[in-house]
Amino acid sequence: MEVQTVQTIASLSQQKDTIPIEFIRSEKEQPAITTFHGPVPEIPVIDLVDSDHENLVRSIANASQEWGIFQVVNHGIPEDIIRKLKAAGKEFFELPQEEKLVYARPDGAQSIEGYGTKLQRDLEGKKSWVDHLFHVIWPPSRINYQFWPKTPPSYREVNEEYAKYMRGVGNKLFECLSLGLGLEGHVLKEAAGGENIGYMLKINYYPPCPRPDLTLGVVAHTDLSTMTILIPNEVPGLQVFKDDHWFDAKYIPGALIIHIGDQIEILSNGKYKSVLHRTTVAKDRTRMSWPVFLEPPGDLVLGPLPQLLDQDNPPNYKSRKFKDYIYCKLNKIPQ
Repeated sequence: MEVQTVQTIASLSQQKDTIPIEFIRSEKEQPAITTFHGPVPEIPVIDLVDSDHENLVRSIANASQEWGIFQVVNHGIPEDIIRKLKAAGKEFFELPQEEKLVYARPDGAQSIEGYGTKLQRDLEGKKSWVDHLFHVIWPPSRINYQFWPKTPPSYREVNEEYAKYMRGVGNKLFECLSLGLGLEGHVLKEAAGGENIGYMLKINYYPPCPRPDLTLGVVAHTDLSTMTILIPNEVPGLQVFKDDHWFDAKYIPGALIIHIGDQIEILSNGKYKSVLHRTTVAKDRTRMSWPVFLEPPGDLVLGPLPQLLDQDNPPNYKSRKFKDYIYCKLNKIPQ
């Protein structure tokens, strides 16, 4: 791992009112130039306790087809658990650098777990204005506590509690997405790995940036997971690409943001869309987010569901092992 984290660079940059050249994006990516400044269409907001179940399924399916992203309210995760989760993550990132480096992603590791700053290849050698911590929170058999911070002491307990609630949300979304394809409720989750689906938590830490107009926290990408369930802090920054424009996502306190990922797009043979999104940063505030990526087992082969294919609907995607898909995507190898 590169020892010079963005947090360190940020503290030096604030005094100079500039950022290192490797963080300056090209003009076609700079948020000041590319963010849409007219009336912004609102990302769908869905009430998960809608008493009309057919309406709930239809709302989720429509949002997943048209946007690839939606926000959910009344999701059943207690406010207190979310508040504690955020507090524990914030406390970890405010530790001295040497204490955080104890959890660094090992050099040459196959897994992305651990504390770090660089994730995937950038063909132009550019860097993103973010540090992160990755670790699995479910199932227990895949958890490696080596990457779970011991400070603050509450970290493990709150993450284990959060994981229980998160699975409930994940199961409900899988069911609705499956029904929305005209399939039985269990089909999509089973095709993605069933009870072996991994829940990978990432904490994104975007320090204040003297030139937020020139850089990005995370560059434009789609998530390689089945779906992503995310909570942000109150500092806005998520942007979604739709109708050839970059739109700001509205912050709704207490809501979860649901991203459709690449694997659900593949399983649905393109009916549901994996959302292209990116993150901007703020000049004088720290942005943080807590996405959980719902990932199939590495050896599982995923392709379009046979139930959705016929002569008029041939497969639009190759079937391949999830770990091979990850390798190609992170190394920018065409799929």
